Amino acid sequence: MKNWKDRYLRRKKICCFGSGLLFSFASFLVLVEPAKSEGWFVPKAAKSDKSTVNSAPAQMPAEMPPEGMDEQMGTQTPPILPLPNVPVPSAIAKEAPPPAATIGVINIPGVMALSTAAREIQQELGARRDKLARIVQDEERAWQGEVQQLQSQAHSLTPEQIQAREKRLQERRVKDQREFGGKARIIQEAYQVAFHQLERELEQRNGIIGQVAEAHNMNLILRSEQTVLHVDEQDITKEVADRLNKILPHVYIPGADEDPELLAKSGKMPTTADEERLMNQAPPPEEKGPPSVLRN
Repeated sequence: MKNWKDRYLRRKKICCFGSGLLFSFASFLVLVEPAKSEGWFVPKAAKSDKSTVNSAPAQMPAEMPPEGMDEQMGTQTPPILPLPNVPVPSAIAKEAPPPAATIGVINIPGVMALSTAAREIQQELGARRDKLARIVQDEERAWQGEVQQLQSQAHSLTPEQIQAREKRLQERRVKDQREFGGKARIIQEAYQVAFHQLERELEQRNGIIGQVAEAHNMNLILRSEQTVLHVDEQDITKEVADRLNKILPHVYIPGADEDPELLAKSGKMPTTADEERLMNQAPPPEEKGPPSVLRN
């Protein structure tokens, strides 16, 4: 009877061990599952046209003060504190009013849908993401097979043998999570590096959006999801996309064996730490060549 109980407890322990680790593995799979998107990347601060109406987030109930706190707070009077003097601002001279607004409208997801570089990014990095998802699923099946084999052999193993095999399975799971988590991070950061080049080309000082707006004498550009009604002549989406394809038909995509974080530390190219300076700096002046020797 004792041996039967021991075998039962071993099998129960192994089942709990396997289900617990498989739960953590399933939660990791969510990170590498292909995202169900509209087929293009939506840059930061941009939203899909299908979600123009956003509900306000639910308000969390205010934390109730401890019982009796209201009476204590009600009996307290506000303290009298110092009131240092502050300068009185002087009057500002009247200035000329700003020019009248000439409004344009742009659909950023629409620009990305028309961008050849964006489609190239989705194709290349989507293939890497799908490949990683298949590898993760294959490893999950193999690991489940090991757990099931241990369960079926538990009756013929000593507690020490079961403990040793459980330890190997745990170590394998930790190694998988570290390895696959690193690969998922690299793919995600490669997406960020690639798409951010398009964002910068569009939005930087003297970028494509600014140039197209200036060409039409527009001084205020709104995202299409911020507007209720506009005429076609105000929409610069197609023109911006055409110019983006002409200027930046391809972008740099980190290689499958390149870690973007290590690449940033290598000093081979500017990093996001330099972004604000690069976005705000004026375009470099045209370099003049050396004077011609024929003119001297």
